[in-house]
Amino acid sequence: MAQKFDLVVIGAGPGGYVAAIRAAQLGLKTACVERERAGGICLNWGCIPTKALLKSADAMRTVSHAADYGITIEGKVSVNWPQVIKRSRDVSDKLVGGVEHLFKKYGVEHIKGVATLTGRGKMEVKTADSTLTFESSRILIASGARARPLPGIVPDGERIITYREAMVLPERPESVVVIGAGAIGCEFADFWSAFGAEVTIVEAAPRMVPVEDEEVSEALARAFKKKGIKVNVGCKVSSVKVQGNKVTTTFENTAGKSQTVTSDRLLLAAGVQANTEGMGLEGMGVQLDRGFIKIDRTTYQTSSPGIYAVGDCAGPPMLAHKASAEALACVELMAGHKHPGVNYDVIPGCTYCEPEIASVGKTEQQAKDAGIEVSVGRFPFSANGKALGAGRSDGFIKVLINKKDHGRIIGVHAIGYGVTDLVAEMSLAMTSEATAYDILAAIHPHPTLSEAMMEAVAAALGESVHT
Repeated sequence: MAQKFDLVVIGAGPGGYVAAIRAAQLGLKTACVERERAGGICLNWGCIPTKALLKSADAMRTVSHAADYGITIEGKVSVNWPQVIKRSRDVSDKLVGGVEHLFKKYGVEHIKGVATLTGRGKMEVKTADSTLTFESSRILIASGARARPLPGIVPDGERIITYREAMVLPERPESVVVIGAGAIGCEFADFWSAFGAEVTIVEAAPRMVPVEDEEVSEALARAFKKKGIKVNVGCKVSSVKVQGNKVTTTFENTAGKSQTVTSDRLLLAAGVQANTEGMGLEGMGVQLDRGFIKIDRTTYQTSSPGIYAVGDCAGPPMLAHKASAEALACVELMAGHKHPGVNYDVIPGCTYCEPEIASVGKTEQQAKDAGIEVSVGRFPFSANGKALGAGRSDGFIKVLINKKDHGRIIGVHAIGYGVTDLVAEMSLAMTSEATAYDILAAIHPHPTLSEAMMEAVAAALGESVHT
C-alpha cells in the first residue's frame, strides 16, 4: 500500500531540507528522501566542514606570525592533523543532527533511501532493507550536484581526488596540484598552503575566480603568489599519470609551452554536474539542459506537471543560499502564500580563502557590456582601523553606482578580511532598492570593518573623507 503525502522532497541538502521543513510548517504532509545524510553536500562535504578546516588554517597562520602581535612562542609549532580533520567532522555532525531534530520537530517523514519516479505522482524508494512506494501530487527535486570529471582524468579517491576525499585526507600532503581556481579550488589550495604544502593551481580561464570582478581576481592572484602558491592561468591540462604514491600533471599555456609537476595529490575542482541520472526524470518528461533540470524560475515547476526543482540540480549559480531561497519560494507558492520570488540579480557569492572574496550584482565589465555608465568607488582595508588592528590590511571594497539612476547600487566586489559577512549589508540594500545615499545616511559604528563599505560608497559618490 502506497504512503500518501502532500509533498515528497528528493534530497535533503540546503534546498531539500529547507523545503521540507517549511512545507511541514505550512501544513503540508511532507516526506524527505535522502540517499546519504541530512544536510546534503553543504553540511557534510562542502560549505560547513571546509569553513572549519579554513579556521584551522587561520589559526596556524596566526600562531606562525605570533611575533607580529608581540607574542613569543618557544619551541616548534606542531600540527595534529587528525584533530584538524576531526574538528571539521564534529562541526558537520552537529549541524546534521540539528537538521534531523528539525525534521522530527515539524513532523517531516525522513527516509534514507534512493528515490525513482515510477509514474505521475508516484515513486519507489529503496532503503537498506525494503522498497517503499509513495504517492504525492507534488514532487520537489533537490538532488544537488557533484564534482565534474575532466576528459581522461578519473578520480580514484587516492591520488586523484575530489572535495570529498580532500575533506578527510588521513595525512597532510607535502604537495598538491589543484585543477580549477574557482571557490572550491582556491579554498583547498589556501588550506593546504597554510600547513606548509607546496601548492600548484592550474586554471583554464585567463584569470583566477573568473566569475568575479577582474580587479578582485588580480588581487587574489597576488595574495596567493605572495604565500608561495604557484598560480597558472590560461592553462590546459594535457595529461595526468599516477605512478605509485605520486601524480604527474602536464599542462600547457596558450602559447603552447608545456610544464610538468609531480605531487602527492591532484584535486579536481573544475566545476560540478547535476545529480539527475537514474531518477526516472526522462520517463516523466522532465526536460534537461546540459544535465540540469529546466524550471520556470517564478514557480520552480519543471516541464512535467506536479514536478518541481530547486538548487544545484536546477542550474547555476551553485550556491547553498540560492537553493534555500528557491526552496522557500517554491513551497510557499505551493501552499497558496504570496512570495516575492528570488531576485537572481542580487544573489551574493562568497569564497572563504584568505583573503576572503564576496560580491553581489554586476561586475564593472558586465555593467559596461550592458551599456550602464557607472561611478566606481574603492576603499582599501589598509585605511581601516579595525583591519589594521587585526593585522589584516590587504584587500579593498569596490562599489559600482549607476550614474543615471539616482545613486542606485548595481554591484559590490570585495576582497579582504571579513568581506563574506560585510556583503550582506549591500545585498539587503540592493534587494530593498536602497540607494548609495541611504547607505551614507546610515551611521556605521567605529571602529568596524563595516566602515570600509560606507567609505567605498562615499568614494563612488565623490564624497569620501578618508581617501
